[in-house]
Amino acid sequence: MATEVETWSTSQQADGMFSLDDNLTEANRPYGNDEDELNEAEVNGNWTPQEKALHEARLKAKAKRRLRKSSSRNSTSESFSESGDLAGSDPNSPKGKVNTNDRKSRTGKGRGLPKKGGAGGKGVWGAAGMVYEDEEPDVQDPNYDESAQGDTVYATVVPEVDEKELGKMVNPIVKEYFEHGDTKEVQMLLKELNLGPHKYEFSSVAVSLSLEGKASHRELTSRLLSDLSVKLLTQNDMARAFDKMLKELPDLILDTPEAPQMLGQFIARAIADHVLPMSFLDCYKGKVDCEHARVALDRAAVLLSMKRAMVRLDNVWGVGGGLRPVKHLVKEMNLLLKEYLISGDVSEAGRCLRELEVPHFHHELVYEAVVMVLESKGDTASHMMIKLLQAFWKMGLITVDQMNRGFQRVYDDLPEINLDVPHAHSIMETFVDLCYQESVITKQLRDACPSRGRKRFVSEGDGGAIKN
Repeated sequence: MATEVETWSTSQQADGMFSLDDNLTEANRPYGNDEDELNEAEVNGNWTPQEKALHEARLKAKAKRRLRKSSSRNSTSESFSESGDLAGSDPNSPKGKVNTNDRKSRTGKGRGLPKKGGAGGKGVWGAAGMVYEDEEPDVQDPNYDESAQGDTVYATVVPEVDEKELGKMVNPIVKEYFEHGDTKEVQMLLKELNLGPHKYEFSSVAVSLSLEGKASHRELTSRLLSDLSVKLLTQNDMARAFDKMLKELPDLILDTPEAPQMLGQFIARAIADHVLPMSFLDCYKGKVDCEHARVALDRAAVLLSMKRAMVRLDNVWGVGGGLRPVKHLVKEMNLLLKEYLISGDVSEAGRCLRELEVPHFHHELVYEAVVMVLESKGDTASHMMIKLLQAFWKMGLITVDQMNRGFQRVYDDLPEINLDVPHAHSIMETFVDLCYQESVITKQLRDACPSRGRKRFVSEGDGGAIKN
């Protein structure tokens, strides 16, 4: 009987009927015959590129199937709770529906816990009681900015001034300083400029501009250099600036013939103000080939060798403009008018008046000129003064206000002048008429001239009775 069963099972296999174990084995090993053939071809080294690609694709597909089976088994075992219900299902909800407000996983995978430990969802900043620490920036992050790391410092960067543009930027500052004379404003403007290594050239520019200006401009420049030497410029910077000026003297003489003497005075004043070192002149002994530079250095040496030189050099440029005493200005204007009466040079008189730099005090010149006419003898002084006042009026040295003020002062002082000059009223009337004819004064000013009426007595024996 046993022999018949074995024969029957063997015959069934032979007839094409397979057992369940054989079917499972074949299912787990698809394409078994093809793989054997391919392996044999690989051993023999007869694989074609198409066969090789097919083999690799089959291996990848096989690996994916195994991964799916293992993941599905794990999820099925974990998706059920101990009671046999789904982890994310609501017992009160209809079958097959899941509560939409539940934060648990709906995919059936996982352990049935809320997403991200309860820290997920819209408007959620994290789990309760969780404290986030500062995270170091990732260098591999595409948005990583190396310059933005650490403490951020914002600063205004001013580009350095080019040497060619230095003159264009500094000239307006110096010219404006000549008008207001405020050294603090110049310091503030220079701090806003990034002069860099060319900052010493500011001193040379200021000195060269003052050489072409007035004595008061040179005095202001000396004060400016003294103030800047403490805060912005060092003695070495000043020495470089004056050294450059000494080398440029042949060019400066073309515009200012007295440049060597003036530069020598600048050097002496700078040494007295401790802007330049005391050994500045010693560095040039026997080393100067330029004749003009030698003149400047000799001038500075002579000024420094005088007695009480440090005190006297404070006024090396004189006292300019309104800083002079009134008596001194009156004396200067009297000398100017007397020299004009002798020489008759209108241009020289105009130059001397400009050098006084007191345009607000020109009414004193008009006053002194009219008084000289009243005290003079003859008509020569009268005609020369009319010519001078007319020239100053046309040149713009004396304005309408200054002219009117000067004549009005004479009108007010005429009674006192009449004590020394008995015929002052008649001379004044004649002079005023001539000035009006030459368009020196206005008609209104001419009519304002006081006139002394003539007193007629009845007779000598009437006791001084005045005839009506």
